[in-house]
Amino acid sequence: MSSRPRTLYEKIWDAHVVERRDDGTCLIFIDRHLVHEVTSPQAFEALRLAGRKVRRPELTLAVPDHNVPTTARVDDAGNPIPIVDPQSAQQLAALERNVADFGIRYFGAIAREQGIVHVIGPEQGFSLPGTTIVCGDSHTACHGGIGALAFGIGTSEVEHVLATQTLLLSPSRTMEVRVEGSLGPGVTPKDLILHIIGRIGTGGGTGHVIEYRGRVFEEMSVEGRLTVSNMSIEGGARAGLIAPDDTTFAYLKDRPYAPKGAEWDQAVAYWRSLQTDEGAQFDASIIIDAAEIEPTVTWGTSPEDIVAIGGRVPDPADFADPAKQEAARKSLAYMGLTPGTQIRDIAVENIFIGSCTNSRIEDLRAAAEILRGRTIADGIKWAIVVPGSGLVKMQAEAEGLDRIFIDAGMEWREPGCSACLGMNPDKVPAGERCASTSNRNFVGRQGPGARTHLVSPVMAAAAAVTGRLTDVRELQREPA
Repeated sequence: MSSRPRTLYEKIWDAHVVERRDDGTCLIFIDRHLVHEVTSPQAFEALRLAGRKVRRPELTLAVPDHNVPTTARVDDAGNPIPIVDPQSAQQLAALERNVADFGIRYFGAIAREQGIVHVIGPEQGFSLPGTTIVCGDSHTACHGGIGALAFGIGTSEVEHVLATQTLLLSPSRTMEVRVEGSLGPGVTPKDLILHIIGRIGTGGGTGHVIEYRGRVFEEMSVEGRLTVSNMSIEGGARAGLIAPDDTTFAYLKDRPYAPKGAEWDQAVAYWRSLQTDEGAQFDASIIIDAAEIEPTVTWGTSPEDIVAIGGRVPDPADFADPAKQEAARKSLAYMGLTPGTQIRDIAVENIFIGSCTNSRIEDLRAAAEILRGRTIADGIKWAIVVPGSGLVKMQAEAEGLDRIFIDAGMEWREPGCSACLGMNPDKVPAGERCASTSNRNFVGRQGPGARTHLVSPVMAAAAAVTGRLTDVRELQREPA
């Protein structure tokens, strides 16, 4: 192994190489595999047809999240309520059958631990620093927030990991995103990652693994780090990484699947080595001043279509690239927006607080603080809060956060991916706008014809109170 200074990514990669090939590709050992109901049925069926077993079933954890309804799942007698949508019901039934047949750990739809796969991995201590983590889901990059090399894979690769616990991969290039200073009032990790994507573009990280560095991330909670890493894929990156530190270790200690006793001490000793070496070279580097970041929203149909809350809807002519001009024209037509409109004049009818990006207890606490003593605006038709897991839901209820949301006029739901994507009953009606804490604002992402504005949890709460996209700092300065 080379003695040259190495980046965090290179250290994790080198520790997992099983075989290096002449063409540069490597057979990489996969430490953890997360499975949900959408991308796994074909993989399990292929194993079944080939007569293969899952090689290391204890290294896979399965949970339904995309298709589960977020309304009540059991009746008054405690019996499961059947899922109405036949395709969703079929996918959940297939997952239950497959985990039973192949001996895989499973949190079912009515288990207290059930939740969004990228929430329960860190929450359970199943996701750990320095590990390689894969899932048939693009937002697997989320787990990089605790210092894991985590990325999404396709169905055929899901099968390969189940059968061999390895993947054949080419190494990525490295990118440093360094943010210096501290975030200002009302500015959250969600605003930060939207700003970063706006800066580098949705293709800026293509072929790279991004390491987020600087004081901002050192001061950030694990929940915030998970939010940032989650959306690395929206910047085109293969994965995102934040070096583990004492904040990470405190978060993971005593989690159900985290190491215990002497093994914990050994693990922490190793995790402390997972820092980019002094003098290590990145293939690309971006430096951002935290002071320039304001509460941020998206105006178009790409996560790079961002603007500060005090700004205006851009004119397609403002863009130098003809392709971007055309994309902006199409986005504005879909979104029903006029160039020059002040962002704070855009009314919304729907509010969604949830998703693997922003559904953890920190997110819910922050949103509840804005809603405390307030009620949602008359123009809001639909407003839901969807905790990321059953354990998050229980903690929020123990703290009384559910009552704040309900008293404000919002719906308190069961865990799941919900309105992040149009694969379950939680859809935004065509032509209506949603202030959403999710990660994608693509055409039809939240339902056919839905118009999505990506925001932070506190910005979603502010929009709920005012009925329009609003600078949350205005509400933070005034009494409820």
